[in-house]
This record gives sequence, structure tokens and C-alpha cells, in this order.
Amino acid sequence: MSKHQIKIFVTFFVLFTTFALKAQNVSTKLPIKQVIDSLETRFNIVFSYADANIKNKTIAVPPVSLSLEKAIDFLNQNSSLNFKFLGKDQVIIQGDKKKSKPIKLEYLEEVLITNYLTKGISLSNNGTVMIEQQEFGILPGLIEPDILQSIQSLPGIASINETVSNLNVRGGTHDQNLILWDGIKMYQSGHFFGLISAFNPYLTNNVEVIKNGSSAAYGDGVSSIINMRLDNSLNEYSTSGIGLNLTHADGFAKIPIKDNFEAQISARRSVTDLVETPTYNQYFERIFQDTDVTNNQTEVNNTVTTNEAFYFYDVGTKFLYDLSDKDKFRLNFLNIYNNLDYLEEATINDVDEALQSGITQRNLAAGIEYNRIWNDAFNTSIQVYVSNYDLKATNYDIINDQRLIQENEVLDTGLKLQTNYEASNNLRWKNGYQFFEVGISNLQDVNNPLFKSYIKEVIRSHSAFSEIGFASNNMATELNLGLRGTYFEKFNEFLFEPRLSFSQGFLNHFKLKILGEFKSQTTSQIIDLQNDFLGIEKRRWILANDDNIPIIKSKQISAGLHFNKDGFLISAESYLKKVDGITTRSQGFQNQFQFVNAIGSYEIKGVDFLIN
Repeated sequence: MSKHQIKIFVTFFVLFTTFALKAQNVSTKLPIKQVIDSLETRFNIVFSYADANIKNKTIAVPPVSLSLEKAIDFLNQNSSLNFKFLGKDQVIIQGDKKKSKPIKLEYLEEVLITNYLTKGISLSNNGTVMIEQQEFGILPGLIEPDILQSIQSLPGIASINETVSNLNVRGGTHDQNLILWDGIKMYQSGHFFGLISAFNPYLTNNVEVIKNGSSAAYGDGVSSIINMRLDNSLNEYSTSGIGLNLTHADGFAKIPIKDNFEAQISARRSVTDLVETPTYNQYFERIFQDTDVTNNQTEVNNTVTTNEAFYFYDVGTKFLYDLSDKDKFRLNFLNIYNNLDYLEEATINDVDEALQSGITQRNLAAGIEYNRIWNDAFNTSIQVYVSNYDLKATNYDIINDQRLIQENEVLDTGLKLQTNYEASNNLRWKNGYQFFEVGISNLQDVNNPLFKSYIKEVIRSHSAFSEIGFASNNMATELNLGLRGTYFEKFNEFLFEPRLSFSQGFLNHFKLKILGEFKSQTTSQIIDLQNDFLGIEKRRWILANDDNIPIIKSKQISAGLHFNKDGFLISAESYLKKVDGITTRSQGFQNQFQFVNAIGSYEIKGVDFLIN
């Protein structure tokens, strides 16, 4: 080889090597959520993190040739975040290294099973099922997200009347579920009187479903807790979307107004009163069958029903304001509304008469929350809220010259104080106080014969709770012990409710879970008559009176075994549940017990089994 050829070769080699080295340093950047999802699938591991730490962040993609340890090192070197192993199959993502403000390390429950049933559903060690709406996959029968219908896919949860918003969890009735919207108790859960979930999924960040072993911070809900959480962190960019189907139109937007202030809004409005679609016709026949609306659509006793007009809407807003790095202020508002009107026409003594009957159903909710981070280990929160449910119906009977007015109203106001202390990465301590004042009224007013009944009950309660949580360094062992004590002023009664959640991993792929809880609730729903509220909405809320309507109390224990390896899951959980204080009027009997006022209990033994 000549000197000239050697010189060309060396020059080419240097240039190629320099280019190759530069090319290796240029790595594609993708959203961090996408990168860690890929690593979870490739290495069968779990990343635990607070949503705020990764939201709207991108990161360099580790080369596929790297091992798990080297991939984590790569992420640490090429991002402002801290990636730390908690065990051989779990990595925790901690706060931003570049920010000068204090980093609060939130205690994160270990995810036991990811992609539980489908993408976006996970099962934690304490038995809680978490549904991430933004990551939610496809379930059979769904063409778009529906929060309550998605929950029915979980073991042990069903709807006995095959509606979306009437959930029966391990044998309990729907009113025995505590439904929370950003910490506010909701008394209405459905549009179209049960066929569509009343909660817009596009503003909901995640949904927590707890069937047993709930935290002592929760009161009420002897069957389950369904806790819907909106996005609680500020976004860097605006996001929005709109949609339209054969029943309604919807839209949402998240709008950062300043660096420390953001507005979130979502809205849905039915198109059923504007255009008649095949879907609307099917829904109408399903929900209004055997009611006053459909029974008179064909002429009976010279009476017909015409001009039916039905529509619904919901509007939800949330304002996020960070006063400082340590002080956060949140304001929520939600309005859920259903309305039906129709004309009842008849010819009496050759005179045409027409009177308008109808029913409206509304749940208004508003809440204010203030969070203070005192240091890395200690934070506090205070929330004040009000939830107002109102159901009204006017029913005219032209032939009998009768008018019936029915009303059911709930006014629930609450205050909640909570402290969280992270003693170490292994130990946490939660304490708090909660005050409720719930007033429920029921009205029946008949003009012929004259009859009026108005009953209102009010209950005030004070609750204190404390809970200790322990987790081993490798997260194989996790234990939560809690106690909640409640004093009911009206009855001068104390109730103490212990809570237990224990999880132990063994043989790499097995987990044993033991859960238990005592719970109580003072609100429930009854069915007075089969033609309540035009026969459309048969359930009405009532309060315990310590007489013929006692406080409902439950005890539940369960033990479960889970095997999870390479995407293959076998899960079995046996449970024993007993509920005291139920009434025959709450069960919807259509036999000899339909009009009997009796108090009883039910006991459920069962197994939730899943192979995925």
C-alpha cells in the first residue's frame, strides 16, 4: 500500500470513527412514559413514580443492547430524574435533580400486577385496583371510555339490572358504594337514568377501586370505594379534545394560564332532544319500559303520551393554583343533570286536555383543597366540600284528576384534615379528622285526595383516624394497619373500625394478600313503591334514624394468592362478608316482603378468580 493510499485510509478511518462516535451520542428522545413502558415490557419490571415527576418530559432512549442495570444508569446520566432500584424488579423515579426546590418523596404503593385485564389497569399490593384513564386499553363492548362500565369488568363487580351506573360489589347494593369525585361524595352516578356513566372520563386522571382493606382515611361505603381523581399537577402545554357519538357530544381542555395557575374543564351534552338516533331509540325503550311514559304511548282509557323530550349534560371544572413550591390550592366544581318532559293528553266530556309531567335529577358538587408540604417527610391537607343531590318529579293523571309531586334531596357538607409523615422509606404514618353533616328530605304531595308528607333527617358525625404503613426494602413485605373512630351526635354512639392490608411475596412470582375491614354508613336508598318518580327512578336516599332504619355496619375478611410471570396471571381471592342493618325496603323485593318494614342482614362467601 502506497503512502498516498495509507493517508487516504487513515483520513477516512478518523472521519468514520468521529461520525460513528457522534452518532452514538445522538439518541432519539421520546416521552418518558413511552420509554419506561417499553423497559417494563422488555425486562418484566415495574416503575413507580408520581405523575407530576414525569408529566410532559422526554428522555433519551437507552440502546437495546444494554442490560437492565446499564439501562437504568443510562437514564440517570441522560435525564434530570433519579432512577433507583427498590428491588430486583422495581425501580422508583424520584424528583427533578435540576430544580432547587425541596423534593418530596411520596410513598408509592408497589404495583403487584400491571396490565390487569388490559393496558392501564393495575393491581397494587394492598388490593386496590387502579385504572389510568390516559393509558386505558380496549375492553369488550366499549367503543369509548366509560368509568363505571369499565369497573364492571373486574372480578366480583357486576350490575344485576344490566345498567352502567348500578354497581353490585360482592353482593352489595349500589348505594353501599362510596363514589368520590376528587374527594367529594357523589349521590348520582348515571345519565339516562343509569345507562351512561355521569362522569366524564377525559378529565379523570385515574380511578381507584377498593373492595376490601381500605385505608382508615375512608369512611362510608360498606361494599366498595370508587375514588375518581382528576389531574392534580400543572401542565406545561394546553391539551384539548372534542367528540361526538349517537347520544352526546363532549369536549375537554386543560389550559395553563400562568406558570403556577391552570384551568381544566370538561363538558358533555346529549343530542337526544335535537335528533332522534337509533341508539337513542334503543336506550329510550330500555329505560322507560313499564313506566308512565311508555304505558300511555298507545291509547289507554283515552289517554296518550306525546312530545317526550329528554336531555342530559354534565360540566366539570378544576382550578389549580400553586401559591409556592410548598403551598398548593385546588378548586373543583361539578354539575350533573338529567331532564325528561312529556305531555299527557286525554279527551274528557268532548274536551281535550293536556298536562305536562316530568322528572329532573341533579347533583351539584364543589370543593376547596389546600395542601402544604412542610418538608421532605411531612405534609398536610385540608378539604371542605358540599354535595347537593336533588330529584323532582311531577306526575299528572288526567283521567283521575290527580297530580303527584315527589322530591328527594340530599345536602352533604364535609371537612377533612389529614397529615402524612414519612418516617423513612419503610415507614409512614397517616392521621386525620373528618366532619360530616348530611341532611336528607323526602316529599310526597297529592292533590286528590289531599295528602302531603315531608320528612327530613339530619346527622352530624365526627371521625378521627390513624394508620401506620410498613414496607420492606425490597417491597416483598407490605403492611398497613389503621383504626377509624366515629361519633354520631344524634345517636350518642361511637363506632370503632379497624382496617388491615398485608402482602407478602415469595418464590419470586407469588404474592399472598390478606385484607380486612370494619365499615359503616348512615345513608342508603329505598324503594317505596314500584311507581316511584314516574316509575323511572325508583330509588330514593334516606338517613338512618336508629329506629326502623339503623346504621349499616359491615365486616369483611379476604385472603388471596397471585401468580404473575411473563404476562401470565392467575389470581384467586376468597372472602367472607357480613352486613347488618339492611331493610327490606332497600332490596327491591317484588313478593310478599315488598311492603314489609323489616331489618335484617346478609352474608356473602365467595371467590374472585381470574386467569389472564
